[in-house]
Amino acid sequence: MTTALVKRKKPMTPQDVLFNTLCGIVFAIFAFICVFPFYYLFICTISNPNLVEVGRITIWPKGLTLRNYAEVLKVDNLGNAALISVARAVLGTLSSTFCSAYLAYFFTKQNMWGRKLWYRLVVATMYFSAGMIPEYLNNRALGLLNTFWIYIVPGLVGVYNMILIKTSMESLPGELEESAVLDGAGYMTRLFRIVLPLQKPILATVSLFLVVNHWNDFFTTQLYVTNPRLYTLQFLLYEFLAQVKNTSNAVVTGDEAVNATMHVIRATGIRLTLTVIVMLPIMLVYPFIQKFYVKGVMIGAVKG
Repeated sequence: MTTALVKRKKPMTPQDVLFNTLCGIVFAIFAFICVFPFYYLFICTISNPNLVEVGRITIWPKGLTLRNYAEVLKVDNLGNAALISVARAVLGTLSSTFCSAYLAYFFTKQNMWGRKLWYRLVVATMYFSAGMIPEYLNNRALGLLNTFWIYIVPGLVGVYNMILIKTSMESLPGELEESAVLDGAGYMTRLFRIVLPLQKPILATVSLFLVVNHWNDFFTTQLYVTNPRLYTLQFLLYEFLAQVKNTSNAVVTGDEAVNATMHVIRATGIRLTLTVIVMLPIMLVYPFIQKFYVKGVMIGAVKG
Protein backbone atom coordinates (compact mmCIF):
# COMPACT_ATOMS: atom_id res chain seq x y z
CA MET A 1 0.00 0.00 0.00
CA THR A 2 1.41 3.33 -1.03
CA THR A 3 0.82 6.51 0.81
CA ALA A 4 0.19 9.61 -1.26
CA LEU A 5 2.19 12.56 -0.12
CA VAL A 6 0.12 15.70 -0.11
CA LYS A 7 1.98 18.95 -0.50
CA ARG A 8 0.79 21.58 1.88
CA LYS A 9 1.32 25.23 1.31
CA LYS A 10 3.61 26.75 3.87
CA PRO A 11 1.70 29.23 6.01
CA MET A 12 2.77 32.81 5.54
CA THR A 13 4.46 34.54 8.41
CA PRO A 14 3.81 38.19 9.28
CA GLN A 15 7.19 39.00 7.72
CA ASP A 16 6.11 37.35 4.45
CA VAL A 17 2.85 39.30 4.41
CA LEU A 18 4.72 42.56 5.05
CA PHE A 19 7.27 41.80 2.34
CA ASN A 20 4.60 40.90 -0.24
CA THR A 21 2.60 44.00 0.62
CA LEU A 22 5.62 46.28 0.23
CA CYS A 23 6.53 44.61 -3.08
CA GLY A 24 2.97 45.09 -4.31
CA ILE A 25 3.02 48.77 -3.36
CA VAL A 26 6.41 49.36 -5.02
CA PHE A 27 5.39 47.58 -8.22
CA ALA A 28 2.05 49.42 -8.29
CA ILE A 29 3.84 52.77 -8.00
CA PHE A 30 6.31 51.75 -10.71
CA ALA A 31 3.47 50.61 -12.99
CA PHE A 32 1.63 53.90 -12.38
CA ILE A 33 4.78 55.89 -13.29
CA CYS A 34 5.09 53.92 -16.53
CA VAL A 35 1.43 54.04 -17.53
CA PHE A 36 0.44 57.56 -16.46
CA PRO A 37 2.27 59.46 -19.28
CA PHE A 38 0.32 57.44 -21.87
CA TYR A 39 -2.92 57.93 -19.97
CA TYR A 40 -2.30 61.66 -19.64
CA LEU A 41 -1.51 61.95 -23.34
CA PHE A 42 -4.76 60.19 -24.20
CA ILE A 43 -6.99 62.31 -21.92
CA CYS A 44 -5.42 65.43 -23.43
CA THR A 45 -6.55 64.33 -26.88
CA ILE A 46 -10.19 64.02 -25.77
CA SER A 47 -10.23 67.21 -23.66
CA ASN A 48 -10.91 70.82 -24.63
CA PRO A 49 -7.73 72.02 -26.45
CA ASN A 50 -7.91 75.42 -24.71
CA LEU A 51 -7.81 73.73 -21.29
CA VAL A 52 -4.93 71.52 -22.40
CA GLU A 53 -2.93 74.51 -23.59
CA VAL A 54 -3.22 76.33 -20.22
CA GLY A 55 -2.43 73.19 -18.20
CA ARG A 56 -5.90 72.66 -16.70
CA ILE A 57 -5.88 68.90 -17.39
CA THR A 58 -4.46 66.82 -14.54
CA ILE A 59 -6.10 63.48 -13.73
CA TRP A 60 -9.45 63.52 -15.53
CA PRO A 61 -10.42 64.79 -18.98
CA LYS A 62 -12.37 68.05 -19.11
CA GLY A 63 -14.61 69.33 -21.84
CA LEU A 64 -14.87 65.95 -23.56
CA THR A 65 -14.58 66.25 -27.33
CA LEU A 66 -13.46 64.19 -30.31
CA ARG A 67 -12.59 67.29 -32.30
CA ASN A 68 -8.89 66.45 -32.32
CA TYR A 69 -9.54 63.06 -33.90
CA ALA A 70 -11.86 64.65 -36.44
CA GLU A 71 -9.12 67.18 -37.26
CA VAL A 72 -6.54 64.41 -37.66
CA LEU A 73 -8.74 62.69 -40.22
CA LYS A 74 -8.56 65.90 -42.27
CA VAL A 75 -4.76 66.00 -42.28
CA ASP A 76 -3.43 65.90 -45.82
CA ASN A 77 -1.84 62.61 -46.85
CA LEU A 78 -2.68 60.91 -43.53
CA GLY A 79 -4.11 57.71 -45.03
CA ASN A 80 -1.23 57.26 -47.44
CA ALA A 81 1.31 57.99 -44.69
CA ALA A 82 -0.32 55.35 -42.48
CA LEU A 83 -0.17 52.83 -45.32
CA ILE A 84 3.51 53.57 -45.93
CA SER A 85 4.31 53.23 -42.22
CA VAL A 86 2.50 49.90 -41.92
CA ALA A 87 4.02 48.53 -45.13
CA ARG A 88 7.48 49.63 -44.03
CA ALA A 89 7.12 48.12 -40.56
CA VAL A 90 5.79 44.79 -41.84
CA LEU A 91 8.04 44.30 -44.89
CA GLY A 92 11.11 45.77 -43.21
CA THR A 93 10.72 43.56 -40.12
CA LEU A 94 10.07 40.35 -42.05
CA SER A 95 12.83 40.87 -44.61
CA SER A 96 15.45 41.99 -42.09
CA THR A 97 14.64 39.16 -39.66
CA PHE A 98 14.90 36.58 -42.45
CA CYS A 99 18.14 37.97 -43.91
CA SER A 100 19.78 38.23 -40.48
CA ALA A 101 18.71 34.67 -39.61
CA TYR A 102 19.86 33.37 -43.00
CA LEU A 103 23.31 34.91 -42.58
CA ALA A 104 23.52 33.79 -38.95
CA TYR A 105 22.77 30.20 -39.90
CA PHE A 106 25.60 29.94 -42.37
CA PHE A 107 28.03 31.58 -39.96
CA THR A 108 27.36 28.67 -37.60
CA LYS A 109 28.73 26.20 -40.16
CA GLN A 110 32.36 25.31 -39.54
CA ASN A 111 32.86 24.20 -43.16
CA MET A 112 31.83 27.56 -44.62
CA TRP A 113 34.61 28.92 -46.84
CA GLY A 114 36.36 31.89 -45.23
CA ARG A 115 33.91 31.79 -42.31
CA LYS A 116 36.10 33.59 -39.76
CA LEU A 117 37.22 36.25 -42.25
CA TRP A 118 33.70 37.06 -43.47
CA TYR A 119 32.33 37.05 -39.94
CA ARG A 120 34.96 39.49 -38.74
CA LEU A 121 34.35 41.78 -41.71
CA VAL A 122 30.62 41.80 -41.04
CA VAL A 123 31.07 42.46 -37.31
CA ALA A 124 33.52 45.29 -38.10
CA THR A 125 30.64 47.24 -39.66
CA MET A 126 29.15 47.57 -36.15
CA TYR A 127 32.09 49.71 -35.08
CA PHE A 128 33.12 51.51 -38.26
CA SER A 129 30.71 53.49 -40.43
CA ALA A 130 31.35 55.23 -43.72
CA GLY A 131 29.40 58.27 -42.53
CA MET A 132 26.24 60.02 -43.63
CA ILE A 133 27.54 61.51 -46.89
CA PRO A 134 29.03 58.26 -48.31
CA GLU A 135 25.83 56.43 -47.29
CA TYR A 136 23.75 59.06 -49.09
CA LEU A 137 25.89 58.81 -52.22
CA ASN A 138 25.73 55.02 -52.11
CA ASN A 139 21.94 54.99 -51.82
CA ARG A 140 21.69 57.52 -54.65
CA ALA A 141 23.94 55.36 -56.83
CA LEU A 142 21.69 52.38 -56.11
CA GLY A 143 18.66 54.40 -57.21
CA LEU A 144 16.96 54.19 -53.82
CA LEU A 145 16.26 57.90 -53.32
CA ASN A 146 12.56 58.79 -53.43
CA THR A 147 11.54 55.12 -53.57
CA PHE A 148 9.82 52.94 -51.00
CA TRP A 149 12.82 50.59 -50.99
CA ILE A 150 14.97 53.17 -49.21
CA TYR A 151 13.10 52.05 -46.09
CA ILE A 152 13.84 48.35 -46.67
CA VAL A 153 17.10 47.64 -48.50
CA PRO A 154 19.69 49.51 -46.35
CA GLY A 155 18.54 47.66 -43.22
CA LEU A 156 18.18 44.16 -44.61
CA VAL A 157 20.95 42.80 -42.38
CA GLY A 158 21.33 44.00 -38.81
CA VAL A 159 24.70 42.84 -37.50
CA TYR A 160 23.70 42.97 -33.85
CA ASN A 161 20.52 41.02 -34.56
CA MET A 162 22.51 38.53 -36.62
CA ILE A 163 24.87 37.92 -33.68
CA LEU A 164 21.93 37.33 -31.33
CA ILE A 165 20.37 34.81 -33.71
CA LYS A 166 23.73 33.11 -34.35
CA THR A 167 24.33 32.70 -30.62
CA SER A 168 20.89 31.17 -30.21
CA MET A 169 21.41 28.77 -33.12
CA GLU A 170 24.73 27.60 -31.71
CA SER A 171 22.96 26.51 -28.53
CA LEU A 172 20.99 23.85 -30.44
CA PRO A 173 22.24 20.25 -30.15
CA GLY A 174 24.24 19.28 -33.23
CA GLU A 175 22.50 15.91 -33.33
CA LEU A 176 19.32 17.56 -34.62
CA GLU A 177 20.95 18.50 -37.92
CA GLU A 178 23.09 15.39 -38.09
CA SER A 179 20.01 13.16 -38.13
CA ALA A 180 18.51 15.33 -40.87
CA VAL A 181 21.72 15.04 -42.92
CA LEU A 182 21.47 11.25 -42.73
CA ASP A 183 17.96 11.55 -44.17
CA GLY A 184 19.31 13.59 -47.10
CA ALA A 185 18.22 17.07 -45.95
CA GLY A 186 20.18 19.98 -47.41
CA TYR A 187 21.06 23.29 -45.79
CA MET A 188 17.85 25.07 -46.75
CA THR A 189 15.66 22.17 -45.62
CA ARG A 190 17.42 22.07 -42.26
CA LEU A 191 17.13 25.84 -41.89
CA PHE A 192 13.39 26.03 -42.57
CA ARG A 193 12.28 22.67 -41.15
CA ILE A 194 14.49 22.35 -38.05
CA VAL A 195 16.44 25.45 -37.06
CA LEU A 196 14.02 28.36 -37.55
CA PRO A 197 11.02 26.67 -35.86
CA LEU A 198 13.19 26.27 -32.74
CA GLN A 199 14.24 29.94 -32.75
CA LYS A 200 10.86 31.55 -32.06
CA PRO A 201 11.96 33.38 -28.86
CA ILE A 202 14.99 35.11 -30.40
CA LEU A 203 13.20 35.75 -33.70
CA ALA A 204 10.29 37.36 -31.84
CA THR A 205 12.73 39.49 -29.83
CA VAL A 206 14.59 40.64 -32.93
CA SER A 207 11.29 41.33 -34.69
CA LEU A 208 10.21 43.52 -31.79
CA PHE A 209 13.44 45.54 -32.02
CA LEU A 210 13.00 45.94 -35.76
CA VAL A 211 9.32 46.86 -35.84
CA VAL A 212 9.86 49.55 -33.19
CA ASN A 213 12.83 50.99 -35.12
CA HIS A 214 10.96 50.98 -38.42
CA TRP A 215 7.79 52.42 -36.93
CA ASN A 216 9.48 55.25 -35.02
CA ASP A 217 12.03 56.30 -37.64
CA PHE A 218 11.45 59.62 -39.38
CA PHE A 219 15.03 60.61 -40.18
CA THR A 220 15.22 58.32 -43.22
CA THR A 221 12.25 60.16 -44.73
CA GLN A 222 13.78 63.53 -43.91
CA LEU A 223 17.11 62.61 -45.47
CA TYR A 224 16.20 60.57 -48.54
CA VAL A 225 12.57 61.31 -49.48
CA THR A 226 11.04 64.43 -51.00
CA ASN A 227 7.95 62.80 -52.53
CA PRO A 228 4.96 63.42 -50.19
CA ARG A 229 3.42 60.13 -51.31
CA LEU A 230 6.25 58.33 -49.49
CA TYR A 231 6.00 60.21 -46.19
CA THR A 232 5.42 58.21 -43.01
CA LEU A 233 3.20 59.00 -40.03
CA GLN A 234 6.26 59.82 -37.96
CA PHE A 235 7.43 62.37 -40.51
CA LEU A 236 4.00 64.00 -40.51
CA LEU A 237 4.28 64.28 -36.73
CA TYR A 238 7.76 65.76 -37.12
CA GLU A 239 6.41 68.36 -39.57
CA PHE A 240 3.62 69.32 -37.17
CA LEU A 241 6.16 69.79 -34.39
CA ALA A 242 8.16 72.08 -36.67
CA GLN A 243 5.05 74.06 -37.65
CA VAL A 244 4.00 74.57 -34.03
CA LYS A 245 7.51 75.70 -33.10
CA ASN A 246 7.74 78.13 -36.01
CA THR A 247 4.31 79.60 -35.29
CA SER A 248 5.01 80.04 -31.59
CA ASN A 249 8.32 81.77 -32.36
CA ALA A 250 6.79 84.19 -34.84
CA VAL A 251 6.44 87.81 -33.67
CA VAL A 252 2.87 88.98 -34.46
CA THR A 253 0.41 91.55 -33.10
CA GLY A 254 -3.34 92.23 -33.01
CA ASP A 255 -5.58 89.85 -34.93
CA GLU A 256 -2.56 88.01 -36.25
CA ALA A 257 -1.55 87.18 -32.67
CA VAL A 258 -5.00 85.75 -31.95
CA ASN A 259 -4.93 83.68 -35.13
CA ALA A 260 -1.42 82.45 -34.36
CA THR A 261 -2.48 81.43 -30.85
CA MET A 262 -5.49 79.53 -32.16
CA HIS A 263 -3.30 77.84 -34.74
CA VAL A 264 -0.85 76.72 -32.05
CA ILE A 265 -3.69 75.35 -29.90
CA ARG A 266 -5.19 73.47 -32.86
CA ALA A 267 -1.83 72.14 -34.02
CA THR A 268 -0.96 71.04 -30.46
CA GLY A 269 -4.17 69.02 -30.24
CA ILE A 270 -3.48 67.39 -33.60
CA ARG A 271 0.12 66.71 -32.59
CA LEU A 272 -0.95 64.96 -29.38
CA THR A 273 -3.58 62.95 -31.24
CA LEU A 274 -1.13 61.89 -33.91
CA THR A 275 1.27 60.82 -31.16
CA VAL A 276 -1.41 58.55 -29.68
CA ILE A 277 -2.19 57.08 -33.10
CA VAL A 278 1.51 56.47 -33.79
CA MET A 279 2.07 54.74 -30.44
CA LEU A 280 -1.08 52.61 -30.49
CA PRO A 281 0.03 49.89 -32.97
CA ILE A 282 3.25 49.14 -31.06
CA MET A 283 1.36 49.03 -27.76
CA LEU A 284 -1.09 46.54 -29.28
CA VAL A 285 1.64 44.33 -30.78
CA TYR A 286 3.91 44.18 -27.74
CA PRO A 287 1.67 41.99 -25.48
CA PHE A 288 1.71 39.21 -28.09
CA ILE A 289 5.52 39.25 -28.31
CA GLN A 290 6.27 39.89 -24.64
CA LYS A 291 6.09 36.20 -23.69
CA PHE A 292 9.05 35.51 -25.99
CA TYR A 293 10.93 38.66 -25.08
CA VAL A 294 12.49 37.69 -21.72
CA LYS A 295 13.65 34.31 -22.98
CA GLY A 296 14.99 35.82 -26.20
CA VAL A 297 17.09 38.56 -24.60
CA MET A 298 18.67 36.02 -22.22
CA ILE A 299 20.10 34.02 -25.12
CA GLY A 300 23.83 33.76 -24.65
CA ALA A 301 23.76 35.34 -21.19
CA VAL A 302 24.77 32.06 -19.52
CA LYS A 303 27.46 29.79 -20.89
CA GLY A 304 27.97 26.13 -20.11
